[in-house]
Amino acid sequence: MTSVAFHPWARAESLGASMPEFASFQDEPPQMQSGAVGKTGFLRLGFEHRSGQTILANLQCRAPYMVQRALHCDEAMPSLASVFLITTTGCVLQGDRLALDITLGSRAQAHLTSQSATKIHAMEANYAAQSQTIALDDDAYLEFLPDPVIPHRHSRFLSDTQISIAPSATLLFSEIIQSGRKHYRPDECFGATVLSISTSAARPDGRSLFAEKLVIEPRRYEMRQTGVMNSFDVLANVILCTPADTAERIHERMQAEVNLAEGMAFGACRLPNDAGLIFKVLGRETAQVKAKVREFWGVVREEVIGAALPPLYLWR
Repeated sequence: MTSVAFHPWARAESLGASMPEFASFQDEPPQMQSGAVGKTGFLRLGFEHRSGQTILANLQCRAPYMVQRALHCDEAMPSLASVFLITTTGCVLQGDRLALDITLGSRAQAHLTSQSATKIHAMEANYAAQSQTIALDDDAYLEFLPDPVIPHRHSRFLSDTQISIAPSATLLFSEIIQSGRKHYRPDECFGATVLSISTSAARPDGRSLFAEKLVIEPRRYEMRQTGVMNSFDVLANVILCTPADTAERIHERMQAEVNLAEGMAFGACRLPNDAGLIFKVLGRETAQVKAKVREFWGVVREEVIGAALPPLYLWR
């Protein structure tokens, strides 16, 4: 029998044990033990550049994660492999352990998104954890732009992303977090128990570039205060890892603004160690935030690839 240490989702299983914000949520769900079969999703995607096109050369998955195939539907970037990440369940549930592993070989180009928002269901025991590893080789280009995370009332969610990126590669990685189902009922807005979102990046030789951790505990800290969320309900955290000269051109094109009348605030700043940029957006509605992230995405495409974004689909 294979040891659990060799299971690809093993890291997701162990994450919460080392996080102090989850110390009081180690109890097991009465329905099904955390990390049991059916609660451990795994997806490995390996992209390679072959004959002028990026292909999905390696695909391994375990439900509820699923991918059908890579599409080449972007007319401005015909070599770009576009992939929709699919989950076969309606929500992320207590005790779920999810692992996503993405690798891009030299000169590979890929765009990843999700089929819908990630809904974190209410929890009475334990928590849900997600582990993501992303590795980009020389001159690789990845856009990872999933739909928003929607934490339901009393949800507990841990996400940890580790990035390994070559100096010549580019990664655009977006996380959009909503305050909850605010149009469902008032106590759903900032009703989650705890959200812990961490991201770190390093070079392939192990040299650390940066680390960021966001812990949201609405029961312990007032979310509506200045310096936290104030009157805003949606946060986008967009990380751009790219060569320093490209990052500087993009930074010069992006303005910073706080407009309380329109319910928007945004701005970009430089990451340490010439790693790239971080772009943050606050808004009252998800559509506003997604539009500003798309604007940043368009600038990145132009400066890195020299290509324009495709038009929005009617359902987006």
